[in-house]
Amino acid sequence: MPDLLASQLAALRERGAPVAGVDEVGRGPLAGDVVAAAVILHPARPIAGLADSKRLTATRRETLAAAVRAHALAWSLGRAGVEEIDRLNILEASLLAMRRAVEGLATVPEYVLVDGNRLPRWPYRAEAVVGGDGLHGEIAAASILAKVTRDGELAALAERYPGYGFDRHKGYPTREHLEALARLGPSPAHRRSFGPVRRLLGPAC
Repeated sequence: MPDLLASQLAALRERGAPVAGVDEVGRGPLAGDVVAAAVILHPARPIAGLADSKRLTATRRETLAAAVRAHALAWSLGRAGVEEIDRLNILEASLLAMRRAVEGLATVPEYVLVDGNRLPRWPYRAEAVVGGDGLHGEIAAASILAKVTRDGELAALAERYPGYGFDRHKGYPTREHLEALARLGPSPAHRRSFGPVRRLLGPAC
């Protein structure tokens, strides 16, 4: 059940109360950090075109991410690294990244909208919203910021660890990626606890 009725959430926004949206990117890939973003939109600076990041082109995401950074009341990034993902599991690491993103906001939110069906452990009044990046502008803005950030980091990993194609598949288990893994073995950026990587490392991992 949502913590607030839709009318109450609308009233919060109407009076300019800080409502944060949170989303993460990178649960499914075999490599790289999981990255989360938290965004509080500025009521006097609307950003047109906010939508689920997966429904936007890369160019449009870049444009909107710049607008979010320039016009949002507050925004913050959080992450969980590869070692944390392997130690905690990907769900707990994703929740940790989201918690870090909200804790990094310069403005304390009065309410937090989280994409998905699970909430991090934190003191904030919050609501988990399945498909929230298509329903709430705050979550859409967070999804765009997280996606653009992580895509940039995977492009940097492609330069650091050539041959895997990180800039193209962003760490997801595509045929190209799995073939590169079999040929080159795991890089330091790979998640050891994920099946395709773990199988290559053998029982000693």
